[in-house]
Amino acid sequence: MMAFLRSMAGRVFLILLLGVLASVALTWWLAIGERQRAFAQVRDARAVELVEQSVLTLDALPAAERQLHTERGRRFGVRVEMLAQLDPREQQDKTPGPFSRALAERLGTDFPVTPLRASPENCPGPRLRPPPAEAASITPWPVPPRPPCEAVVVRLRDGSLLRVAMLPARGAAPPLPPDLPVYLAMFLLCVGLLVLAVTRMTVRPLRQLADAARALGDDVHRPPLPQSGATEIRQATAAFNAMQARIRKQIQQRTEMLAAITHDLQTPLTRLRLRLEKVEDATLREKLIEDLAATQAMVREGLALARSMDSSEPMQPVDLDSLLDSVCIDAADMGQDVQLHGQSKMPVRGRPTELRRCLTNLVDNAVKYGGQARVEVQARGGQAVIRILDAGPGIAPELQAQVFEPFYRIETSRSRETGGTGLGLTIARNIVEQHGGSIMLANREQGGLEVRLTLPGMAPGASR
Repeated sequence: MMAFLRSMAGRVFLILLLGVLASVALTWWLAIGERQRAFAQVRDARAVELVEQSVLTLDALPAAERQLHTERGRRFGVRVEMLAQLDPREQQDKTPGPFSRALAERLGTDFPVTPLRASPENCPGPRLRPPPAEAASITPWPVPPRPPCEAVVVRLRDGSLLRVAMLPARGAAPPLPPDLPVYLAMFLLCVGLLVLAVTRMTVRPLRQLADAARALGDDVHRPPLPQSGATEIRQATAAFNAMQARIRKQIQQRTEMLAAITHDLQTPLTRLRLRLEKVEDATLREKLIEDLAATQAMVREGLALARSMDSSEPMQPVDLDSLLDSVCIDAADMGQDVQLHGQSKMPVRGRPTELRRCLTNLVDNAVKYGGQARVEVQARGGQAVIRILDAGPGIAPELQAQVFEPFYRIETSRSRETGGTGLGLTIARNIVEQHGGSIMLANREQGGLEVRLTLPGMAPGASR
């Protein structure tokens, strides 16, 4: 789950989902608030009309019949009752409320309206049933304070006083429908599926570009990506295809240049070797032939380096155990001290010829500079780990990164005295990285150098 949330798809999915839910919640809250405000306006208007009708009716009735009418007229939260006299201390000394102003406008000057204080006598609360005896010891939930009501006194034409109290609306929310959880689950499911579809549609082009960039290291001659989708995606795809074409052209030009140089050098070097055979001084002839052989080897290794960066050989499943066994058997047939231990028991996707060249170079280096090569292979975490151990002097830690540079040779036992052009490890690293793997060097505690290769394995049943 955490891996999904750390990915681009998970973050887009979470942001869209939270955004949609927040928008729905805000819309619902605004709709409920607007509904309550509209209900309050209708209620206030109906209450003013009811009080106006009550005042006009009471003013027309005899005094003996007014009390009976006031008991029947309690609707819309309005309480009307006759008042014997008005205490001046009960009059409100602040600005009248909206109910007082609306009622005064409707009744006019014939019926003066006087606002009263919101006291318990003027604004009686609802009658509550007494709690049961067993619940007397239980601490009740805190009751929120009631909003203030508006109370006024209306003077009729005969001088009688009528007290009117506009009680606040009840704040209790209506009960939720029993099928609300089902509707809520269906809504969340629909929103989740919609957000998931949008996320996949948004992230799929990015994943395709990432896969294409990863595959470009394996095969620079792969077909270009199809340009489809949104304008920005098509522009990114076109830029990627143009970059791939430029890289392919540059590699091809460099390979052709090195191949041409190598081909052109082979003929004069061969003629030079034939002419060196005619040198009468044997010592001088041997030295010149040795230098010529080193030059020819350097030319061949340069061409091999160029080919390791650009190979037309297709990628295919390779039985790594069989390949290692073949390389070690060939080395042993040539009289080298080479041993193979372990098995990976997994295929890798690669180019067999290049992998053979890489492993052969590393085994030859181990035998040449360490006297022997012990090859160990095992599977670890879906990868094939190959360790090539020798018994040589090793390499200083500060020089282990430089030995992968072209034509770099250490001035110790791994120097010109033992031969070599300084390109073997460079070629091996290029081949390993083109197969999505890694290579590293480390000195062994018991002496010698360890070369560790890591190649990604193929899942069982994976296609080509």
